[in-house]
Amino acid sequence: MKTLKTGLAILAVISAFNLSSVRADQPHMHRALDHLRAARAELAVAELDKGGWRVRALANVDRAIADTERGIGFARGH
Repeated sequence: MKTLKTGLAILAVISAFNLSSVRADQPHMHRALDHLRAARAELAVAELDKGGWRVRALANVDRAIADTERGIGFARGH
């Protein structure tokens, strides 16, 4: 019984570590994603169209966000 409890405790610790390391497993990708989202928010509230370049920049950032999310998912095996 003690072995079973110890085994379950070890399993719980390993599971907790895996859950807490989900974001930490790719810190650069997650920081890049945070920065891309911040850039998108700034572009969204920028005034005027800037000759179409602001809209194009928004589309490029949207694409970069999606690609970064896909890269994170790919690295996790999803």
